[in-house]
Amino acid sequence: MKSLCSSTSAGVFASSHAGNVLSRRVLAATSSVLRLGAFVGVLGLSQLHLPNASAGLGVTPAEQFKVPEGFEVELLHEVAPESEGSWVSLTVDPKGRLIACDQSGGLFRIDMSSGEAKVEKLEIEFVGAQGLLCAFGSLYANVNAREFPCGLWRLTDTDGDDQYDKKEHIIPLNGGSEHGPHALLVTPDGKRIIMVAGNNTNLPEDIAHSRVPKVWDEDHLLGRMPDARGHNANRMAPGGFICSLNPDGSDVELIATGFRNPYDIALNRQGELFTYDADMEWDVGTPWYRPTRINHVISGSEFGWRNGTGKWPAYYPDSFGSAVDIGPGSPTGIVFGYGAKFPKKYENALFISDWSYGNIHAVHLTEDGSSYSGTYETFATAAPLPVTDLVIHPDGALYFAIGGRGTQSGLYRIKYTGDIAAADAAEEVVAASDEAKQLRELRHSIEALHVDDADLSVSPEEAVKLAIENLSHDDRAIRFAARIALEHRLPSSWKKAALNEANAEAKILGVIALARTGEKADQADAVKALETIDLESLAASEKIDFLRAAGLVAMRLGEFTQTQRDALFGKIKGQFPTGVDSLDRELAIMAIYLGDPESTASVVAALQNSPSQESQIHYAMALRAAKEGWSKDLRRDYLAWFNEMATARGGMSFGGFLDNIKKVTVERLSDTDKQSLADVLAKPKQTDEAPAGPPREFVKQWKVDDLVDLVSDENRRPNFENGKAMFAAATCYKCHRMGLQGGILGPDLTSAGGKFSPHDMLVSIIEPSKVISDQYGSTQFLTEDGEVITGRVINMRNKVLNVMTNMLDPSSLAEVDREAVIQTRESTVSMMPNGLLDTLNEEEIADLVAYLRAGGNAKHAIYTQPVATR
Repeated sequence: MKSLCSSTSAGVFASSHAGNVLSRRVLAATSSVLRLGAFVGVLGLSQLHLPNASAGLGVTPAEQFKVPEGFEVELLHEVAPESEGSWVSLTVDPKGRLIACDQSGGLFRIDMSSGEAKVEKLEIEFVGAQGLLCAFGSLYANVNAREFPCGLWRLTDTDGDDQYDKKEHIIPLNGGSEHGPHALLVTPDGKRIIMVAGNNTNLPEDIAHSRVPKVWDEDHLLGRMPDARGHNANRMAPGGFICSLNPDGSDVELIATGFRNPYDIALNRQGELFTYDADMEWDVGTPWYRPTRINHVISGSEFGWRNGTGKWPAYYPDSFGSAVDIGPGSPTGIVFGYGAKFPKKYENALFISDWSYGNIHAVHLTEDGSSYSGTYETFATAAPLPVTDLVIHPDGALYFAIGGRGTQSGLYRIKYTGDIAAADAAEEVVAASDEAKQLRELRHSIEALHVDDADLSVSPEEAVKLAIENLSHDDRAIRFAARIALEHRLPSSWKKAALNEANAEAKILGVIALARTGEKADQADAVKALETIDLESLAASEKIDFLRAAGLVAMRLGEFTQTQRDALFGKIKGQFPTGVDSLDRELAIMAIYLGDPESTASVVAALQNSPSQESQIHYAMALRAAKEGWSKDLRRDYLAWFNEMATARGGMSFGGFLDNIKKVTVERLSDTDKQSLADVLAKPKQTDEAPAGPPREFVKQWKVDDLVDLVSDENRRPNFENGKAMFAAATCYKCHRMGLQGGILGPDLTSAGGKFSPHDMLVSIIEPSKVISDQYGSTQFLTEDGEVITGRVINMRNKVLNVMTNMLDPSSLAEVDREAVIQTRESTVSMMPNGLLDTLNEEEIADLVAYLRAGGNAKHAIYTQPVATR
């Protein structure tokens, strides 16, 4: 791996105990020259080169990138802010030239044929394209700007002078926010254009066809709460969307909905569509937070974005979920490496851009039935690196731009200079699966039914038969496609057959289809079908589908009668808690909705006992709707929980969400209850200190050698429940995820047991700075005032960098003036705090390591295991 710059000994700028902010002023000398000299002296770098302080940070130098061995980064052009703006989109024209667009300005053409970047501004008046595509003899540009009409434009050269002189506004769209119209792509058959847009974009006015049944709604059984800071509070379903159209803008077809803000789209060799969707970083720490993720976009799919608390979990049967979860970030350009002169591993990768954290990741997708799953690695990173778009050029290199929001822009190229044959020989090639191909073909045959009856290539009866046959298929994507096919037909043509299915999963999905497309008169039949299902015999994922189906019936077809409530409650009575977090969340929602008085105490107990902050908040959110079963003590316990959460940390909306949940509860109290609960209703004292964790006494400053023999002892019988408790006691949940629980700022530890030995686990916990992952590394910024700020750049605008300095408090950011930065360097100190095990004894640590090693084993770590979504 290429290093960013010279390294120093660990600990020069870091404090020695957990939770401290990892930035501080190094020296207090009055002269910045003296401070700089002292800084150089402390580091022992007498030859350290410091650029002219008045020049500021400038464009990120190529030598500061970290890329895999054999790759080389070149800076081709430093974009002049005054005349060229800040580039946000790229495409390649038929002559191999790049075309770029300034976010707030015009179009630029870059000719690389001479070996140097020759940049010219195109003469046509144009502003703000966040999607560019050269196709069908034209330049298509998707505008998302405030000072130019938004939507899709077609630019053509009518007189052959190599300048676009005609522009047609072929699809008007609303825009202006960053969640507007974005990237463009040619369909696999080369006949149409695919377009993606964020959740602030209304659907095109004229949609000729919709593969997505037009029955979208919010669908929250206990109701939703809008974002606590008001963001997008009035944006409802269907959210962001993907559609296709003819080259002239006609015959618009809606393909998929339910996105937040995907910026780009890409097709693999099998013609399957993918996108990289955004998170809502203000939601970090809450159960409705969804990490940035790679979505396999199948026909008619819904991905469940909803405002505020309402985002659907990936395990819902009517939300298709993700192929690969990436983590916090800000998705921008994506592209498959096809055509790149790279080793096969990278030529076949999906390259994705994270604008805020400054990463280009390589996603390695693998066939997973008729869909895909996969892994990813950080391919290229530097700080700051606001990557906006990337393309594979006919010359076999990867070109990318940085910029956006008025930040310093630049154009780069990544080439492979190593031995491709040797690199390929060292990699194991995974052959395409005939079974996966057959499953995709089956899914495609069902997706061909995602049209109106008049457009079917088979009879409506045959369409219904094929759909119902596959409602019980083992492959989740095929089941999803089959349900959507039913929803395109009149319920009267399939209701009886679907509701009489012997297979429980097929019947459940039939009920969901009926709830979404049926009439009030169908409610009784839908409930009767659910009543015939033996819930005890179902797998956890099928039980979740059952609960979702019941909820959709109540929301869409009509409230349950008391008899129906009693029957449904009889099925779930005594099941909570099961130990499967996702199932328990849904059981709690249904029990509270059904009005069971006994459920209130059970859910309050789960609120108190769950080791995960996210799950606790989920139960608190559900309990706000509970009207039955409250005693004075339960009220006190519930309200006291809000005070205990006062030191918890999350995104910008985190505290507001908790306040709003509590407010709903308090408003329902009588005056007498308010007086008797006055002590727990009082607002807790606010503190800026990071949470100190549970009150445990110091045991020892542990070293790896103290513990390695014990944790490696295969004859020791561990206590996995105690290990789970220690995962919480060591504050691991603050940053790390285990199954569906925990934070997302650090690596997901669910599968860590299959990757690391007990010794390596101890090293990672006790000596976190020994090996620092590229994805979770940090940067040190030295300013002309002698201040050193250490952290991760997570946002920027114009000349200001927002740096997260403490992973335990992700919403507390340091602002760094880019022009005041005179040196950046890779930090040799991990953002993971030291001393996390120092309040645990030997046996507790051994149980913790055993629990981590069993993270992927459901029989050992039952509570934390996710329900499979594919």
